[in-house]
Amino acid sequence: MNLVEVSGLDKTFKGGLFEKSRQVLFDVRFALPAGETCGFVGGNGQGKTTTIKCLFGFIRPDRGEIRFFGRPLGPREKKRIGYMPERPYLYEFLTGREFLRLHWSLVGASGDFPAACESILRRVDLSHAVDKRLRSYSKGMLQRIGLAQALIHSPDLLILDEPMSGLDPDGRLLVKEILREEKARGATIFFSSHLLQDMDELCTHLTVIEAGRILHDGAVASFRNEHPDLEKAFRAWRLKHRGGLP
Repeated sequence: MNLVEVSGLDKTFKGGLFEKSRQVLFDVRFALPAGETCGFVGGNGQGKTTTIKCLFGFIRPDRGEIRFFGRPLGPREKKRIGYMPERPYLYEFLTGREFLRLHWSLVGASGDFPAACESILRRVDLSHAVDKRLRSYSKGMLQRIGLAQALIHSPDLLILDEPMSGLDPDGRLLVKEILREEKARGATIFFSSHLLQDMDELCTHLTVIEAGRILHDGAVASFRNEHPDLEKAFRAWRLKHRGGLP
């Protein structure tokens, strides 16, 4: 069963007065199998964030179909998704607790908010900062509170854009452990990164994008083929699809 199915996605950005239009996505097709940790890998500027924005309707694609849980994205589907953008917008005048309560309300979550808040802050190692204003948080703390808002309602599907960006080694280890816990809970995880080490450690499924085109969508094992090292496999695929160019 696939929780997300994307087919035939095209996107062109119109140029300005002296700029040409630029197509950035070309017939993008991929699926996210239920219960898997799915990596979305590609270099900077290859189309990862644009694709994710199209998934949620933040950017309107020119063509294509996107289905969540077998249906177009609607209020019921949104309640089952946790999302963390590449650059989370954080209201710096709110405390950590107030920020999480806001997202709890926005997603329409029900249950015991104080208990859920305490639990997720403990998981992201921010219990000590629950009543501090976000303006006083470090970059790594802001990244972790952004992850907390995506997790607080225990979603069935997690979509995370560069979740380990800007984190120190301890922060990266913490996020990786949380993603392992979420998979064990039964969540489906889709996260983008240009760091292949993260994919190698966490992912069972891989979607590779290069210059706005999907080069691979399937099991990590099938992508590796003859290369036990994922980074070497990625370089081999890029060479193959670029016609041997570096």
